Amino acid sequence: MTQPIVPPAADPAGRHEIGAAAPAARPGEPAAYANATGMPPADSAAVTDLLGVLAHGALMGALRMAADADLAPTLRLKASMATLAFGEFRHYEDLARELQGRGLDPDTAMQPFVAPFSAYHERTRPSDWLEALVKAYVGEGIARDFFREMADFVDAAMGATIAAVLADRDQAEFVVPLVQAATATDPRVTGRLSLWGRRLLGEALSQAQAVAADRDALANLLVSGEADLNRVGEMFARLRDRHQDRMRRLGLTP
Repeated sequence: MTQPIVPPAADPAGRHEIGAAAPAARPGEPAAYANATGMPPADSAAVTDLLGVLAHGALMGALRMAADADLAPTLRLKASMATLAFGEFRHYEDLARELQGRGLDPDTAMQPFVAPFSAYHERTRPSDWLEALVKAYVGEGIARDFFREMADFVDAAMGATIAAVLADRDQAEFVVPLVQAATATDPRVTGRLSLWGRRLLGEALSQAQAVAADRDALANLLVSGEADLNRVGEMFARLRDRHQDRMRRLGLTP
């Protein structure tokens, strides 16, 4: 899955504050941050990081969903989870091709995000099939929401790639009746899975905060002034609202 990026109030190392003038690119690096049109240059460090984090999120989502398919109690459900994992892998392939089309190496672009994604998945390892289902549904939903929001911050070519990813029909819908049936059968499951769903969002935001603190260009793609800061705040409010809607749809308490 892909995790949203939460811009910090200031870089913890004290390099520069969010909204301040962007630092000059180091020798040999592409120019960072937005151009005069308000969109980042096609070869910018910001776009490289954004594509890298989305691609690695999709790749890790595919691998983890495939592994969690082993928890499924029937072959049909194993196949459903595998199909969901394959959809995430197709998203990874689309994003990797976009990176290559810009003359960038996907492995290099994804490398800075290996540790935070590994930490997220390690801390949210499902203990049973129901937790795996909720993680798949919630994670896929957060990723799609973030893709949709990022379309406002990128150039037309990358926007087309995001649109292609979003055009995929939602393959996680098989989760909804399964979780609803489980909570109806045993009301105690509702409390446990509600806590689990809230933990998933919290862990995602926590790791995203660490990513934004470490990647100046990515943070500045989202925040370049007070108006943008307000806009990003509204974006994350929408992400949380949609997460709560998904939790209610599953029959869980947000």
